[in-house]
Amino acid sequence: MERTATGKRLTEDARYRIVFFAAVRLSFNLSYALYNGFLGLFQHSLWFTTMCAYYIILSVMDFSAVLCEGKARGDESVVSEYFVMRLTGALLALMSFVLTGVVYISLSRNVAVRYHEILMITIAAYTFTKIAMAVRRGVKHRKDPSPRTAVIRGIGYADVAVSVLTLQRSMLVSFEGMDDAGIHLMNALTGAAVCFFVLTLGILMIRKGKKGKEKNNGKIQNSESKPKDRRKGSGRV
Repeated sequence: MERTATGKRLTEDARYRIVFFAAVRLSFNLSYALYNGFLGLFQHSLWFTTMCAYYIILSVMDFSAVLCEGKARGDESVVSEYFVMRLTGALLALMSFVLTGVVYISLSRNVAVRYHEILMITIAAYTFTKIAMAVRRGVKHRKDPSPRTAVIRGIGYADVAVSVLTLQRSMLVSFEGMDDAGIHLMNALTGAAVCFFVLTLGILMIRKGKKGKEKNNGKIQNSESKPKDRRKGSGRV
């Protein structure tokens, strides 16, 4: 990988690596949003339409974070990153209400996908891998002051939370051992917890983005108001 410029940067620059995988996630989420939108349009399904809205919001958040990579360095870049942080927080708050609709539809219409045991175990392994990677990124980059990195981590946390909810719904109907009332209760509790988590994550990101903007604007104003040193040298040897 180090023989190419992109591969070398992926192996050496942790911040660029996070943005790169966010771009990969963006392509998958956008494709899945179009897929659900197509099914919702032709099957007149409220479920697929709601899922399309969820993945569109997720794609917009990823696109905003990736777009910051093309911004210039310096104070101007930091201002744009804090703007993206506030925008992402607002979208996360909006997504929590979309998820509430998804949970309500799935509970009222008993929408849950049943998989074969082997496929279900594979999906579970993939979901737990996503959880482990999200926790690893959070621990490894917890001291990174970059707002953009914090935004990408937050999007990853929200994505993992929804994946856990989806996994639970499929596992409860794919494996025997719980009655319908118990399944309904578990899905309702987990759905409420995930929606509350995403909403809280969005609110915290909005507050952090506002504080960062005010702090950074103060630094810029101080640097602009600071008098420039126009004194010339005395010419002494």
